[in-house]
Amino acid sequence: MDNLAHSLVGAWMAEAGLKRYTPLATATLVIGANLPDVDGLVTFAGSDASLYWRRGWTHGVLALALWPFVLTGVMLLWDRQVRRRRDSALAPARAGPLLALSTLAILSHPALDWLNTYGVRLLMPFDGTWFYGDTLFIVDPWVWLLAGAAVVMADARTRKSMAGWCVLGIATTALVTIPSFVPWPAKVLWAVGLAAVLWLRWKGTRVLSTQRVATVCGVGLVLYLGGILLGSQVAAPRAKAWLTAQGSPVERVIAGPVPANPFVRDLIAVGPDRYHFVRADFLRGGEAHLQLSDPSLPREPNPGPVIQAALAAPHLRGLANWLRLPTYEVTETETGWRVAINDVRYSRSLSGGLGFAVVELDKSLRLLPPRRGADAEH
Repeated sequence: MDNLAHSLVGAWMAEAGLKRYTPLATATLVIGANLPDVDGLVTFAGSDASLYWRRGWTHGVLALALWPFVLTGVMLLWDRQVRRRRDSALAPARAGPLLALSTLAILSHPALDWLNTYGVRLLMPFDGTWFYGDTLFIVDPWVWLLAGAAVVMADARTRKSMAGWCVLGIATTALVTIPSFVPWPAKVLWAVGLAAVLWLRWKGTRVLSTQRVATVCGVGLVLYLGGILLGSQVAAPRAKAWLTAQGSPVERVIAGPVPANPFVRDLIAVGPDRYHFVRADFLRGGEAHLQLSDPSLPREPNPGPVIQAALAAPHLRGLANWLRLPTYEVTETETGWRVAINDVRYSRSLSGGLGFAVVELDKSLRLLPPRRGADAEH
C-alpha cells in the first residue's frame, strides 16, 4: 500500500486508545507502520533494482522479528537524549509498551502490502516466494477515509495542522474525483465521507469522543476489507464457470481490485495458453455482471530458449524474479531476436507499464546492447 495509508493506519491505532500506554506511542506507531519501506531507497538505483529488492528482506520474517527491537531502542534513545533533556519533568517512555506497539505497527505493514496484487515476500531471506492477497488496489481512498477520520478529528487543533489536513484533503479529493475511471457514485460517496469527517472535526468531542470515532472507523475498515475479499472469492469461480461454458478452458482466476470501486473486479483468467480478461460488476444483475474487458493475450507456460535467454539478462534480474503473469512477444530480426516482456497484472499491451521490458538478442541468444531509439525498460 501507499505510505499515506500505512501512516494513517498507524495514527488510527494511536487514536483508538494505544497512545495512552506510554509517551512516544503515536510516533512509534506511525514510524513502525512505515519502517519496512526503508527498502524504497533502492528505487534510486533503477526500476529493476526496485523490483528485485522491494518487499523482500525488509518485509520478511527475519526483519519483522528484528525491527521492533531496533525501533524501540531508537525511541528510547530519543526519549533520553532529546525529549527529556528538553524538559526533565516529562514522564519517561516505557520500554515494554514501546516494544509491543512497535511490533503491532510493524506487522501492520506487510499485512496491508499482502492485500494487493503486487505481492510481498514474507519468508525472506529464507524463501523468496511471493504472497498475494488480491484484495485492495495499491492506492485505496476508502482506507484513507476510514483510517484518517479519527486522526483528523484529534490532530486538527492548530491553524498549522488544519492547513496541513486541508492540503491533504484537497490533494486526495483531486485523486478521487478527477480521474474518469472512478465512477460517479464513488465520487459522491467520497464527498459525503469527507463532509462527515469535517462535521466531526467541527463538532469535536461534544458529539463523539475521538476514541469512539476511531473504534467505529476500525470496525468499518475491517468490514470493508472483509467485503472486498469476499467479493473477490465470489467473482473468481463465477468467471471461471462463465468462460468454461463459452469454450475457454481456465486453470485459475485471479480477482484483482480496481481503483476506488469496491463493486467491480478486474479478473484475469489463466488458461493453458491464453490470458482472458473479465470485468465483474456486482451492481449489474444476472449474467450481465460478467463481461470481457480486453482481448486475450498469449501465455507461455513453458518458455522456450529465446525467452529464457531474455529473462536471464543481468539487467532484468529483478523483473524475472517479480513476474507473476507474464506475456511475451518474440520477433525475429535481422540480427537475432527481439523479446518484449510484460506482466498482465498492470498492463494489457506490450508497449509499456510496470514490469515492461524489451530485450535484444543475437542469433546465438547473446544479449545485444540496446539500439539508439529502441524501446527501453519501463
